[in-house]
Amino acid sequence: MFKDIEEALRFIKDKKIVMIDLKTADLPGRWRHMVYKSGHNDEKIFTEGTGTSLTSYPGFKTMECGDMTIKPDPTTGFLDPFAEVPTLCFICDIFNNDGTPFDLDPRYVARKAEKYLAKMGLGGYSLWGPEIEFYLFDEVRYGTDIQGARYWVNSSESYWNTWEEGSKGYTLPYTKGSQADLPRDQFCNLRSHIVQYLEEVGVPIKYHHHESGSPGQMEIEAYFTPLVQTGDNVFKLKYIIKNAAVKFGKTATFMPMPLFSESTNGMHYHQYITDGKKSLFYDPKGYGGLNKNGLAYIGGILSHVQAIISLTNGSTNSYRRLGGYRAAPNYVFFSVGNRTAAVRIPSYAINEKEARVEFRMPDATGNPYLSLVAMLMAGLDGIEKKIDPTKAGFGPFENNFNVQEVVEKYKLPSAPNTLQDALAALEKDHDFLTKDNIFPEELVKAWIKVKEELEIAPLQKRPHPYEYDLYYDL
Repeated sequence: MFKDIEEALRFIKDKKIVMIDLKTADLPGRWRHMVYKSGHNDEKIFTEGTGTSLTSYPGFKTMECGDMTIKPDPTTGFLDPFAEVPTLCFICDIFNNDGTPFDLDPRYVARKAEKYLAKMGLGGYSLWGPEIEFYLFDEVRYGTDIQGARYWVNSSESYWNTWEEGSKGYTLPYTKGSQADLPRDQFCNLRSHIVQYLEEVGVPIKYHHHESGSPGQMEIEAYFTPLVQTGDNVFKLKYIIKNAAVKFGKTATFMPMPLFSESTNGMHYHQYITDGKKSLFYDPKGYGGLNKNGLAYIGGILSHVQAIISLTNGSTNSYRRLGGYRAAPNYVFFSVGNRTAAVRIPSYAINEKEARVEFRMPDATGNPYLSLVAMLMAGLDGIEKKIDPTKAGFGPFENNFNVQEVVEKYKLPSAPNTLQDALAALEKDHDFLTKDNIFPEELVKAWIKVKEELEIAPLQKRPHPYEYDLYYDL
């Protein structure tokens, strides 16, 4: 929003901004914030930053993180559309007290990855276009305690509400919501408000539509932006969607599988390297319109896919979606236009300007910055090592093939079955991340520790409600 600190300070004064909201990314991928009253130390906040403690942030719980400094990036400023008083928000970078960047700051890791690409001499930078899927529910209830575990959701759009009092009959059949029109698409106007908010906070949007899940599944696709900005934008997407849902009396979730047997939520990432005018992956004679670098980039992603997924699919719930469940890819291969592929080459984008790849396995439960870094560094590793995805056995496999025959013949690997399996893969395969200390070894260990100790272990210790169906009377 602003090109420098001076412009931001002028805006605060001229527009009578009351609050300055400083947002920082924690390791799992949630925003934390501190809100300052404007008019006191505005310039100092930008030039020197402000002190904070990260000891409450998962993964940063060390004595060394007790006193840190966060400093707002003036280029990230946006007016909060949900604040009741004029509030200007900024995304912050984290610094040690000696002024050096904090190595475990996910946004700093993303900056280093961008610099690594620039040093490679390919003559370009990366662009990213995320497609984010989510559910909008009318109501959600959940709880876990010693007496029981339960969850319950409701959606006025769903087929299960056709018999309810006040039903207008315009509900959607099971898994048949894709691109449904009004009046069955009951949340179209809400999505339009969301898109309007997103544009106002600097996130360019391509389109929105109803997704396959009948109880309120949605998709919004953002336009291409550079890596760090895309990380910022994914945080903004989730912030705006959640808050807009609350404003309109709904609730939003990005859980990959919030509902048993219904369509699941992913977040596909379209990506390519550009010189600003054309895609540096393009070759009209290459497979899918890609040159050797474009194909090697695919080879890198598919070679490291198990480790990447530990970062892009950061929840235990993620692995209920993977495994070939509905439209979610399971097997590690690439293809033109095939939406069951882990990496798809969009057939509508085979041209000099837009030639790209789409990684379809991720969801929105990873830290956006770390997810982007994992994909980029894997792809660049493929370019550096000249990994031919065909020689590596990853395809291409086109539409209308027998999946099991291909899997058995080519011994195709599949997505990890659990978050634990994915973390084990990351532990074994992370050299492509730690080049030039971009993704520090300490950060790899911190990610694994947070996931194992704060998510996997607590879940494993609790009985599952379905176990009562299976075993109560045994």
